[in-house]
Amino acid sequence: MRVAFVSMKTSHYRDTKGARRLERLARQMADAGHDVTVYCARWWDGDERRFEPDDISYRAVTAEPNAAAFAARLPVRIARNGADVVHARPTPPESVPAAKLGGALARAPLLVDWFGDEALPGGRRTEWAARAPDRIVTPSEMVRTNAREQGADGDATTVIPESIDVDLIRETEPAETVDVAFAHPLDESANVESLMLGLAELRERDWSATIIGDGPYREDYERQARDLRIDDRVTFAGACDREERVSLYRGAHVFVQTAYREQFATELLWALACGCVGIVEYQARSSAHELIEQRERSFRVTSTQGMAEAIVDAGTYERRTFDEAFAEFDHDAVRGEYEDLYARLIDERGLF
Repeated sequence: MRVAFVSMKTSHYRDTKGARRLERLARQMADAGHDVTVYCARWWDGDERRFEPDDISYRAVTAEPNAAAFAARLPVRIARNGADVVHARPTPPESVPAAKLGGALARAPLLVDWFGDEALPGGRRTEWAARAPDRIVTPSEMVRTNAREQGADGDATTVIPESIDVDLIRETEPAETVDVAFAHPLDESANVESLMLGLAELRERDWSATIIGDGPYREDYERQARDLRIDDRVTFAGACDREERVSLYRGAHVFVQTAYREQFATELLWALACGCVGIVEYQARSSAHELIEQRERSFRVTSTQGMAEAIVDAGTYERRTFDEAFAEFDHDAVRGEYEDLYARLIDERGLF
């Protein structure tokens, strides 16, 4: 299958979760044998219009990110090279109608991956981006609702979650056991204080906690741990790579999710698959609670007291290092959801 991905600014320009999601999928599709082309602004050295590492063909629509020029040139580039399906990001919004036209010229449907972290301007331009695609994919129901609020047709939206490497989990040795794990960049949205206050309620109990992540608020959180007199039982592990995180999650009993903003709670997903009991503090701008709905080994809380009680109650569940129920989120399984959606869209396009 020929898949044309459209992302004016790749992660080489602006490293966002949405950009990484699209590029990860492009690599997975190429690894699965599909013919993958990424249309973008040039990010590599030199003047070549094409760059082809790792079985992916990157094609420079413009030399630098320029929304108007990118949108003007994109349709012809897609039509000239051909595609069976066009898969775009909604930023800049002008690129979506352009991708739609390119797809029409190539007789290919348009799918837009709307992650929710795009800096969209709102207004008519964003409405065009929401209404033009044959299908919009979001990582969660929360983002799906946001896309509909921007003008997307509810019947043309689909949720496909983020994915994880189940084989990596199985093959990674668990780290030393710890009672509670937390992971998020230590920024203004991390909300580690909710966990800290919950743990402080349990000073008289025996517990240990690991905070994974780094960022501008790390010193503040370390100071808070000292002020609450729990710093001797809280370890700040730093950013950690994926293998280190998986090892820590497999050694932990509970994973606590408190962040104010999460289009998709990826670290929570990894931790749940590693056998952790999930504790999610409900936040209006976070979709994390969606991952634990209808799952027994989990708690949803709304207060410091509720956090403390959930940590205690989680002790009634056995420790695990893997949860087979989350194998459905494996990279191959989620890639298969995209492939099935591509096939349905192509079949629908063939009816006209």
